[in-house]
Amino acid sequence: MSSYRVDEIHLTGADEHAATALAHHFDNLEQQREAGSLGMWVFLITEIMFFGGLFTGYVIYRTQNQASFAYASSTLNWKLGAFNTVVLILSSLTMALAVYFAQVGSRRNQIVFLAVTAVLGLTFLVVKSVEYAEKIRDHHVPIQGFWHWDQAQHALPANVTERSVQMFYWIYFAMTGLHALHMIIGIAVMLFLMYYAYRGRYTPEYHSPVENSGLYWHFVDIVWIFLFPLLYLLGAHLTHGGGH
Repeated sequence: MSSYRVDEIHLTGADEHAATALAHHFDNLEQQREAGSLGMWVFLITEIMFFGGLFTGYVIYRTQNQASFAYASSTLNWKLGAFNTVVLILSSLTMALAVYFAQVGSRRNQIVFLAVTAVLGLTFLVVKSVEYAEKIRDHHVPIQGFWHWDQAQHALPANVTERSVQMFYWIYFAMTGLHALHMIIGIAVMLFLMYYAYRGRYTPEYHSPVENSGLYWHFVDIVWIFLFPLLYLLGAHLTHGGGH
């Protein structure tokens, strides 16, 4: 008899939580989850179109300046780029685990893996800031007053022009800078999810915010998977440059 009453109390609590999580314009949580997932996919499609324009510009300029882009790529630190790639792959795993534990209702593990994901994202940004600091120090930021190519330190081959190298760096900062901005937003989302997970908001009945945030995080990781070889490995076969 007491077992029946415990179950009844548990179900009542779940129903109360579902009623709190359900927005007034949805009939049930499943409908709300599907609408949220659809909205996230539409958002990600717009993001793909946005980054797609940058990738298209990269392909056009690279096709026209293959030697210059390969040389400029060789001046990047591919080891730091590879390290960051591993960091983001690990963060995708921890994000997937956070989603799983939200689905099964393990609040503690959910918070732990959200925190680890945020730490890995922060690690990525710290490494990226080290790279940016190196470029600022070497005056390789393609902005007036911040750009200077030291021929004594980086002598350009005959088939490479400084203007084309500067264009590569412009694309590099544009693409990696936008990616870093998305990472900052992702980390902020992780902190938001951790706060509400701590308050017990996410349960097996309601966890769509964690799932949708996971989709966003995986998208940002995938973008970097494309950026790393296109920017860092293009000139990895060259023996000159600052990335070796």
